[in-house]
Amino acid sequence: MVLAGGPDRERPVSLMSGAEVAVGLQQAGHEIIQRDIGPGKLEALEEFTAWGGEVIFPVLHGAWGEGGPLQRILEQKKLRFVGCRSAAAELGMDKVRTKDVWSRNGLPTPRSEVIERVAMGQLPGVTLEPPVVVKPPCEGSSIDVAICHDKKQLSEAMGRLGQAHDRLMVEQFVAGKELTVGLLERPAEQGGGVEALPVLEIVPTTSFYDYDAKYQREDTQYRFDPDLPVAVVKRVQELAVRAHELVGCRHLSRVDVIVDKSGQPWLLEINTMPGFTSHSLVPKAAAKVGVAFYALVDRLARLGVSG
Repeated sequence: MVLAGGPDRERPVSLMSGAEVAVGLQQAGHEIIQRDIGPGKLEALEEFTAWGGEVIFPVLHGAWGEGGPLQRILEQKKLRFVGCRSAAAELGMDKVRTKDVWSRNGLPTPRSEVIERVAMGQLPGVTLEPPVVVKPPCEGSSIDVAICHDKKQLSEAMGRLGQAHDRLMVEQFVAGKELTVGLLERPAEQGGGVEALPVLEIVPTTSFYDYDAKYQREDTQYRFDPDLPVAVVKRVQELAVRAHELVGCRHLSRVDVIVDKSGQPWLLEINTMPGFTSHSLVPKAAAKVGVAFYALVDRLARLGVSG
């Protein structure tokens, strides 16, 4: 059963991803049904049990569908599913906690601080000097992300985003190449472990890789040959694998990285259920190493069955 939709702000992306996954699984020879789901809309899980399904493929993005609550429900019902277990999903959704885990284990990630609602709009509450990135800690798809190059932009962003969020993370902006690394678990018969897919450089024509650049625009460039030394690219892949393992991810993830002008990689965030739309990056990277979309989702479904 492919689950998509959900209550989160990334619902439109989830529906697109779910439709693509359903088609891919059908092409791989699976019998599938696709259903919408939400906190007050769990009938699909009873249908799944009555149907005798083997595994659930939840293609949801956002706090409820990707960040732990749905995964806890699936665990409580003892249903097999693709993707992180609830603890890792909850950790990976919270950028603040994720960065803390990485930092405590020696992985490079830009300095940041959390500003609570009571301090919104009060610049003395922000100690980092611009340029900085302001983002909600538990949103994805670059929703409500602002790059602030001076204190005026920072004040405006804090005031505007503070109306919608109780907490905001202010992170030191790092100029450099924007990279992403897809991670896939190997099947047991292939030795297990985590495989880093080819590093993909993202070159948006907009000021940064925002929601439109990710899902709507057709002029974003994706390059598998970033102008970086081989050793740096290898280091990026190694850091991505370690970041995935420290969060406790299962089956797949995607790690976003910036490499600065000195060649130093900086971990930004992790996506525990990356997108599966026509614009999505893990399918692009898998295709680069000869894994077609139907084979990718088939592999993930089989991993979900095996636990």
